[in-house]
Amino acid sequence: MREFFRPLTQHFFEGWTNRHTASLGSRITSYVEEGEFPEISDFKIALIGVKEDRRAFRNSGCSEAPDVIRRHLYDLFEGRWNLPIADLGNIESGNSVDDTYFALSSVVAECVKNNCIPVIIGGSQDLTFANYKAYEQLEQSVNICSIDSRFDLGINSEELSNDTYLSHIILQKPNILFNYSILGFQTYFAHQEEIDLMEGLHFERYRIGLFHKQIEEAEPILRDADIVSFDIRSIRHSDAPANKLGSPNGWYGEEACALARYAGMSDKLTSFGLFEYNPQSDRHDQTARLIAQVIWYFIEGVSVRKNDFPFGDRSTYAKYIVPNPSLGLDLTFYKSDRSGRWWIEIPLNAGEASIFHQRHALIPCSYQDYLQAVENEIPDRWLSAFRKLS
Repeated sequence: MREFFRPLTQHFFEGWTNRHTASLGSRITSYVEEGEFPEISDFKIALIGVKEDRRAFRNSGCSEAPDVIRRHLYDLFEGRWNLPIADLGNIESGNSVDDTYFALSSVVAECVKNNCIPVIIGGSQDLTFANYKAYEQLEQSVNICSIDSRFDLGINSEELSNDTYLSHIILQKPNILFNYSILGFQTYFAHQEEIDLMEGLHFERYRIGLFHKQIEEAEPILRDADIVSFDIRSIRHSDAPANKLGSPNGWYGEEACALARYAGMSDKLTSFGLFEYNPQSDRHDQTARLIAQVIWYFIEGVSVRKNDFPFGDRSTYAKYIVPNPSLGLDLTFYKSDRSGRWWIEIPLNAGEASIFHQRHALIPCSYQDYLQAVENEIPDRWLSAFRKLS
């Protein structure tokens, strides 16, 4: 795996100012010039810079993001963690974009096999396609959650890019995508054909207005994802000015940090990527500082994981059964005794109880979903998953 990376240079470390022994820069094991490459199996989190922007629609320059982001990350102080973190350096752009995709897919697959969470920084969001391809090697179905203001389906466009990557994932064979969720989409950026396609595929769509007053409702959605892809353009331009396609509306900076913490807390999540940051458009590195803080909160989330996903023994979980006359079914909820988090079960027929289906038959939900069921309403997440598994 070492052959895919270029180590950090001494020039990079000249820009790192916080030399305190408790700074992240002092605690992270970095791959540096003439140094040894970190052994992935020894680490819980691995930072991966990717210097690729050849398929970045109107965002050329985002390939220069990794070192700017990590410099501000290194300057932050460590939290109350006991997590070994590695910085593997940068994947340079290959002879072709597909070469870069191959390198990133290979690295992500190796990290996931070794229970090390890759945090991908830099480049454009089409790298989510390469991230997804890694799971083909792992032969498992996956859920993707995109924190984005747009669907990135690229209706009537064939070329793979940061604006079309999702349609290429959907059409990929073999298709290992079980569910796709988008957090924070803004309707005026969505073509009606895209909305119709998302509805037809039973993908989950959540408008940003839902979360401004109740950000905690994003937690169950992120808890169900294997891959989280964060488009920095979805953060409001005043908080993250480093993109020409930014919008005056979007996530606030503190909401972006909360979303990252929720993602880190998920026992299911195995890769996390932040894309579309362009240093050429930034002001006083304001966006780079925010992204560094987003990564900090992601790491904190990982540090407080409860490992309470009730896939196996549920004997210690509180079980709530809510009859639903309109469905003619009981809705079964589970509440963790460790974290107080909730799940809802999707009923499976005996002939459907394959490993594939079992992995998705228990979906995270919120207390509000339980209250909704008590009022004889069907939670949207349950209905979407039921349709997929039926």
